[in-house]
Amino acid sequence: MRDLASSMAEWLRARVHEAGARGIVLGLSGGIDSAVVARLAQMACADGVMAVIMPADSDPQDAADAKLVAEAFDLPVMTIDLARPLDALFVQTQQALGTWPPGSAPDDERLAKMARANLKPRLRMTTLYYVANRLNYIVAGTGNRTEIAIGYYTKYGDGGVDVLPLGAMVKSQVRALARELGVPAPVIEKPPSAGLWAGQTDEGEMGFTYAELEHYLLRGPDAVAPATVMKIERLARASEHKRHLPPVFQPPAR
Repeated sequence: MRDLASSMAEWLRARVHEAGARGIVLGLSGGIDSAVVARLAQMACADGVMAVIMPADSDPQDAADAKLVAEAFDLPVMTIDLARPLDALFVQTQQALGTWPPGSAPDDERLAKMARANLKPRLRMTTLYYVANRLNYIVAGTGNRTEIAIGYYTKYGDGGVDVLPLGAMVKSQVRALARELGVPAPVIEKPPSAGLWAGQTDEGEMGFTYAELEHYLLRGPDAVAPATVMKIERLARASEHKRHLPPVFQPPAR
């Protein structure tokens, strides 16, 4: 794992050089994925890494865990509280939407909940790119293979990044790497959550465990229950658009 970490750091350093940038910025959420990416970024650019904590109606424990990671690795860190911008954007958008068109989406409680939840990662990514532009850094994402496979991320939110160092690793591999890198135990052991709303967990929202998803990805559909296969493949199909550039209309040849 130590050799793997060194190779990943070298890969990150090469991406920074290719971009003509000076370093790497990332969001530090208090979760295991961002902790691992933070340490890898520090290994790649010791004098050019910035971790950003961005609470937005979040569980205070997440910020506390993020600070624990920053202290453990002596990371440069800044905190940008997005609660007020989030509320302002939400209120103004709701007022503009009103109930148009009558009886449609604005009155749909489920859609409204998801729309507000997705504002958070999109506002965070806007913030990260502002910081990156000011510092001439690139933005490192924290998504891993298991999440990418089923689209468990917000399009143009936490999916809108320059590099994905963990994109080929399943969650158990990330966890093993975290232990090797010295990520604090409370961060490694906490239930994975995107922090979209109070009490939200990744596995609760997905409807299956990370272990089941990993078995599917690494061993094939026969490794998990048929009902779980259906859930995984349904999510993969529904999120296919997230893993591709937007379709471009091609005018007919004359």
